[in-house]
Parts: sequence; C-alpha cells; structure tokens
Amino acid sequence: MDSLGKEDDGGEKGGENGLLARILNGDVSEMETGASAQTEGADDMSCDENESLVQIQKGFCVECEDQPASLFCEQCQDDFCSVCFTSQHRKGTRNAHTTKKINGATIAKLEQKSRLNAANGAAVPNIGGTAKEESTDMEEGDDNGESDDDEEDDSEPKMPFDGSLKNPAVNAKAGTWFLERSKYIPMRLDAKERKYLRLLEAALQVSEYTDKIDIISYQNKNKRIVMQIKELCSVLSGLVLAADYKVGQELFETKSFADNEVFFQAIFEFGRRYKIMNPDRMRSTYGKLMYLLMDSQIPEVKRMLEFNCVSEIKTVYRILEEHNCLKLLEDDIIIFATQEIIPEGRTRSQVQQDIRKKERAIEALSKRYGSDQCPPDTIRQCLYSIGDNHSYLRANRDPCDAMIEWLTRYFQPTDYEAGYSLAIQMGRKGARLTHDHSKQYAYVHQSLTLWREVLHDMFQLWYLSETDLLSENNVYRLRDTGQGLNRVQAAPRTSRAMHNILHRAQQKVGSWVGSSVIHMGDHNVPNAFYFIDKYTQVHSILNPLVLVLNQIERLVNQDHGVKHYVDSIYGGVDKARKDILVDFFRHGFDGSGADNFFDAGSCVDGRLTSAWNWCSTLEKKPFYQLFKLTGFVGFDGDGFKG
Repeated sequence: MDSLGKEDDGGEKGGENGLLARILNGDVSEMETGASAQTEGADDMSCDENESLVQIQKGFCVECEDQPASLFCEQCQDDFCSVCFTSQHRKGTRNAHTTKKINGATIAKLEQKSRLNAANGAAVPNIGGTAKEESTDMEEGDDNGESDDDEEDDSEPKMPFDGSLKNPAVNAKAGTWFLERSKYIPMRLDAKERKYLRLLEAALQVSEYTDKIDIISYQNKNKRIVMQIKELCSVLSGLVLAADYKVGQELFETKSFADNEVFFQAIFEFGRRYKIMNPDRMRSTYGKLMYLLMDSQIPEVKRMLEFNCVSEIKTVYRILEEHNCLKLLEDDIIIFATQEIIPEGRTRSQVQQDIRKKERAIEALSKRYGSDQCPPDTIRQCLYSIGDNHSYLRANRDPCDAMIEWLTRYFQPTDYEAGYSLAIQMGRKGARLTHDHSKQYAYVHQSLTLWREVLHDMFQLWYLSETDLLSENNVYRLRDTGQGLNRVQAAPRTSRAMHNILHRAQQKVGSWVGSSVIHMGDHNVPNAFYFIDKYTQVHSILNPLVLVLNQIERLVNQDHGVKHYVDSIYGGVDKARKDILVDFFRHGFDGSGADNFFDAGSCVDGRLTSAWNWCSTLEKKPFYQLFKLTGFVGFDGDGFKG
C-alpha cells in the first residue's frame, strides 16, 4: 500500500505532504487514491423553543443573553459583551459610564463550558472577542430612527463565523476557515437543476402575484394567496409536462399539489440558491418568489394549501455533513482545489500551469474522499461551489479594498493639496452634512470599510435574511412607507449579524464619524429583502469606478490622441484620477439622495443612498468623457463594452 493508504498518523501526514508537493511540482500523472477520510456528522445545535424564558446564566451578557460578558458597567451594575455595551452606551449620559474588564479566567471557564455543552449535544453560545476599554467616538448621532427588530428569535442554531478572515493564502493551512465559511456557501446548480430553474423563471415572469396580493382589498387575503400559489404551481406543472412528458406524467397524473410537495420545495429552492450566487440575475422574479414563499408560511395559508413550499437551502457544509465527509474541508489541498485563477498580468503558460494544478488537486480530493456514500461528483460539485464563493468575493468585496487603496494613495488624513480638499458643507452642491477634510476622510474610509465587511459576510447575511423572511412567527404588516405599499417586517437575526459587522468595522477603523443606526423593519428599509438588495448594489457602484481608474493609464499609453487630451485637460493621469476621486469622495458621501431632509444623513444605510445619488449625476460631471473613453455604459447592467 502506498503512503496515502497508511492508517497511522505519521504515515497519513507524510502521504499528504508528499501528495501536496507532487501537485505543486506537477509530477503527478494519475492521482493515487487513499482511504476515504470521513468524519462524524456535526451535532445538531438546536435550541428549545422556551429557552428565551430561562433565567440568564451568570457570566453572560444581560442584553443579548448568548455572549459571555466581557465588561461590567459600574453605573448600570450589569455585565455586557463588548458589542452590546457599545450599542447601549453610544449616546446620552450612558456614554460617560465607566467599566471594568471581567476576569479573563471567567470567560475561559465559559468557553470551556460551551465546549462541554457542545460535546453533550447542547446549544453552544457564540463566544465573543476580547473587550475594548476605549469608548467609540460617536459624532453627529442622528439616532432617532428605531427599528422594530428588538426581539431576537433564538430558536435558530448559532453558526459563528469570523468575517474578518480573508481568503486563505495558497501556502497556508486550511484550518477551520473552509469549515465555517461553507455553512453559508450554496451548492452550485447542476445541469438538471438549471433546467428546472429556467421553468421557474418562466412561470414567475408571467405571474402577477404581488400585483394581486399586496393591494388594499376587501376580499379574504388568505384565499387570494392560496389561489395565486396554486395558479403558479399549475403553470409550473404544465411547463414541466411540456419540457419532459414522461417526467411530467409521473409527477402530476392523478396527484394533487400536496402529493408533489417535495418537487415544489426543490424547484423553489433552486431559484433561491441560484440568486444568492448570482445577485445580478432574477431581478424581477426573485422578489415575487420570496413574497410568495413568505405568504405560504402563514399558518392559515399552510393549512389551506395542505403542503409546505419552503425547504432549507442546500449548502456545501450541509451536503458534506449528510455524506459524512466534513473532513474534506480541513484538508490543506482544498486551498489549491478552490483557488481562483486570475489571468491579469500573467503569461499564458503561468495561467495554464495554475489551471493544471487546480485540476490535479480537485481530482486528488475527489478520489481521496470519494466513496459509495459520498460520490466523487458530489465532492467536485462542493469544490466548485467554494470556488464560486472566491469569485464572488473578488467581484464584490475586492472593489472596496481597491477604493480604500486609492483613497490612501492620493489623499492624507490630515493634510491635502490645494484644490483637493475633501471638505463638504451642508447646502452646497446638494450636501446635507458638514465635514472638514480630516473628518470627511475618516467618514469615507469607515464607510468603505463597512461595505467591505458586509460583502465579505454577504452569504451569511443572505442566509439569515431568508430565515427572517420565511419565519412562521415573524409576521409582516402591509404599510404605506412613502414609496407605495410595502411589507414591513422585523429582521432580528439579520439585524444582530449586521450589528456585529458594524462593531467589527468600528474596531478596525478606531473611531466612528456620524450615526451608527441600522435601519431595518421601518419605513426606510421595510424588511430583510430590501436590506440585501441595497448591499448587493455596492459592486455595481465601485466596480465601474475601479475599472475606469485603471483603464485611464492603459489608454494613455496606447493612444497618443488620448494622451494629449488627458495631459492638456487634466494635466496627466494622476490629476485625472484625483479629479474623479475627489468628487466621488466628497459628493458620494455627503448625506444626499433621500426623499426628504429628515431621512438624509450619516446613518449606515444613508451612506449607500448618497453613493447611488452620485451615480445618477455622473453625466453632468466634467470628467464624464473619460468614463466614455474607457467604454463605460452605465452602473446598471453590463457596465462596460469593449
């Protein structure tokens, strides 16, 4: 038996190192198979429905009740975790409260207790980070907007993920990065699932669900909901029958909708899973799908339908857990098998070499962990799905890093060149905030940092938002929010995760300029669907900007006419870039863009509204011709044309 097949620890370790070295050196012509590495399924971390009624355990935060307390407030005489203390003491007289750190040994005991609970199958509280003594600097706090998301449903399992982690380096150890991240990574659709996805999209395109449900009517709403859901299911049944007569006949001949509950659950899940991985797709149909599924979870509607339309999203972690193959996620070779091959600035031979390494790594893992219980094709599909996650992060999160780099490259926190001050004043050019250069620099930097953290954890936020939207106990109200009738619904899980992300961003930048209010479940952001939709647009704003800034230098080097134009009008490439950046950093973050003066400002969601407002005025900017020269078409859609 070769080294990969040895059972002892030393032999297994040596075999893995040898295989990894051979993959890197390209010496492997045919990957050896080893003993299938399997692990026991993770314990199901479920909470009792009445857990919220149990008295708070000593040593845990008095506010959230699920985090070990790290700070003791001497005035409140209560224990808090660092996140809740910052949230509860951000303004007023509480801002002057003094704290004491709770003994680290106490936190260590709680962590040990959590691990023992996990071993016994009990729910595991999310262990927070270390406390921070300094209070966060809050300025311009228009914290009047309160969301009705105060009550958090703890019946869902806590799946903590340290969003501050970046993608693991190629030469690093896999550790638990993939294990934690995969809990929120959806599985890539296979060919059969994509066929049913097209049928679902076709049925949703012709559906008038929201037009007939989200209206003021004196007819019984539950009956209207049931009729519309059954109508959509009938359309789907007909499309399936037309696409494949044999399959359609087997599914629907002499059977009711309730008999095909599993089929409808699966086809609706295909659409939800596809949308998470492709935010730019299903723009007009995903909202109908989610609102339909939201209504199907109403207890009265579910009884009238006699079947459930909702099933859990298939994630990489869930699939590998079902196949008893979680050990795959801790194998170091997975870093090579899921890396994204980036061709920019590299030769064709270098790209081809990396592609071959990746293919060999995928084949090695599929053979090593593949078995009758977990087929190799399932292993490959999981690896491809993790690779899709890396591609998503590069396309959506990395533009935030690029804009932070442009900010720090051309501007200084405390000093500025003549004509390139970032200062803004309320009432001038639509600005609704007044900041000097240093404050605006910090405001822009922290906003980009927050967006970066949100997009890094977008799959987690999307998972939690769907959980909030489709919760049976989380009802919504149809209400006029000033932009028509909208479904106003609290989002406790999403709000909690977003507050953690905000706290992480505040700690990263050191201080906070403006408001830290997160609108969710109010007239500004009615529900979690609107929240997700807002932040999936960040890359549509920043990606074109990053491309234009990078393309200007290439065009100048390739075309003498463009070089003469840039030199004569702007004074060079760097000056042209700074003209674009200074305008964006001023008026893309000036509090403008809201429907009225009271909704404008520096809140977390208002920052993104200001950026969109800047995009709508781009055609009036003096540097718009530079955008057109680079092939820019718009911020929505294709973005660029070659």
